[in-house]
Amino acid sequence: MIILGIDPALAITGYGVIQVSRDRLFLHEAGIIQTRAKEDTSKRLDKIYRGVIKLIEDTHPHCLVLEKIYSHYRHPTTSYILGQARGVICLAAASKGIPFFEYSATRIKKAIVGKGLASKAQVQRMVANSLGLETLPRYMDVTDALALAIAHSYIIKSKI
Repeated sequence: MIILGIDPALAITGYGVIQVSRDRLFLHEAGIIQTRAKEDTSKRLDKIYRGVIKLIEDTHPHCLVLEKIYSHYRHPTTSYILGQARGVICLAAASKGIPFFEYSATRIKKAIVGKGLASKAQVQRMVANSLGLETLPRYMDVTDALALAIAHSYIIKSKI
């Protein structure tokens, strides 16, 4: 099974594609889709949409995994912008017939580290360990995307 995890944002959208084979996880591809703050929001969203479409066409994932939106009352604009990026990602998945799943950040951390309030550094180390990476991903957005994909593999395995 091939799982595509995406950590959406308007500036840097991280992605990670893993392959699950027997009880092993393999890194297929990981990276970022980056937009420029000087561009109009519509152009930035279009770049994310096209990037995800190309990613789906290139990697043929069986599913896509996103983190549920967490909205903090002090930063409502962040949720609004994140929602736009998530919307075009969901549209890309739907247009390619790819089912998508979403989990809360605490559920992802619990699946990866064993506790829902784990630090980013703990998640990063466990992601690297789970995939046998010798170096940590350069962008935390990539780590978060890989964590989504890995956690989904654990969650669906526990349901079987």
